[in-house]
Amino acid sequence: MLTLPNLLTLSRILAVPILVFLLWQPSWWDYGITFVLYCLVGITDYFDGYLARAQGAVSRLGQFLDPIADKIMVVAVLAMLISTRQPDSAPVIHGIHIVPAIVILLREIAVSGLREFLAGLRVSVPVSQLAKWKTTFQLVALGALILSGAVPQWPWVHDVGLVSLWAAAALTLVTGWDYLRVGLKHMD
Repeated sequence: MLTLPNLLTLSRILAVPILVFLLWQPSWWDYGITFVLYCLVGITDYFDGYLARAQGAVSRLGQFLDPIADKIMVVAVLAMLISTRQPDSAPVIHGIHIVPAIVILLREIAVSGLREFLAGLRVSVPVSQLAKWKTTFQLVALGALILSGAVPQWPWVHDVGLVSLWAAAALTLVTGWDYLRVGLKHMD
């Protein structure tokens, strides 16, 4: 049960409270540390799946925990970036840019519920290539937005984060619709 891939997945879940704590009232230093931790967490996301497949250690626990770990991290970091203030007093994500964050949060909730419903019917929905791109844009967005607090002298880092956030939200809508379309086929 507690194989190395599963331990890596659990480490991602355990890192979330640390990320939240560091983003609570951060200085530029806290943003820097958070960015490094966020990158380490992202690397474990890659390696837990890679090692599970390479070692033939794919487990039900890992299949259950992996998407939960991803969602917990994304939701927690988005919530903190909406509420956390940068050194210049503006929230990291504010104004119209809250819209893509909410789209991403709502999709995470909806897809989780839909996957649970489909799992009860023994219907599996594989992750599409487009969904992998969505995840990539999402991870880049959050990483850039965290890093922007550490390097406020480089406003383009924040801009990269916001553009990536909008791209992730657009792909979120497309992939969310794909999941919903599959789910609707199995509803009465």
